[in-house]
Amino acid sequence: MLFSKKPATIPDAANALPGRANAIPTAHEHFVFHREIQGPVPDGFETAIFGLGCFWGAERKFWQQDGVWMTAVGYVGGPTPNPTYEEVCSGGTGHTEVVRVVFDPAKISYGDLVKLFLESHDPTQGMRQGNDVGTQYRSAIYTTSDAQAETAREMAAAYQGALAKAGHSAAITTEIAPLGPFYYAEDYHQQYLAKNPAGYCSIGGTGVSCPVGLNV
Repeated sequence: MLFSKKPATIPDAANALPGRANAIPTAHEHFVFHREIQGPVPDGFETAIFGLGCFWGAERKFWQQDGVWMTAVGYVGGPTPNPTYEEVCSGGTGHTEVVRVVFDPAKISYGDLVKLFLESHDPTQGMRQGNDVGTQYRSAIYTTSDAQAETAREMAAAYQGALAKAGHSAAITTEIAPLGPFYYAEDYHQQYLAKNPAGYCSIGGTGVSCPVGLNV
């Protein structure tokens, strides 16, 4: 890691790193799906954005689901335009690592994806996920519609109740907010665990199931 001491809060625009005008180069083709990563979204499909710790393991969780058309990793939630991975890691951009998921709602619902999100990490840890510490590892759902926002809030509240029943007293800290600019991460981060099957993956849940029947 290039930066040994990271801030625990998200910087505002005046204090964030300046970034750059042009996008950071990324992969052209998805390593698993063999489709253009930045290609058009098929008619009737939807896009969802989730941050649940290190995006290497998080992305694999989603590309393995039936009904998911495309995944890509990137950065969302901070004021710095077109950040690099090293800048995000410093805490100076305010972004969190996320997975962009394009899916067919006729095959998998947004609620199914939120359930997977909630069960695949610990959403109560604030600016960290396990041993990964920093604002880039915060739990987040960035929504693309009012319906997504309502589903995310309802399911997070239900999962809070399930955690409490299982003896977990900590409050869910997941950031639920409308999607702002999404910046694709560098080429080597895309589908990292497909390219490097023995690579590091810190993703792990609480062992508590999210209540079903809440899909909106």
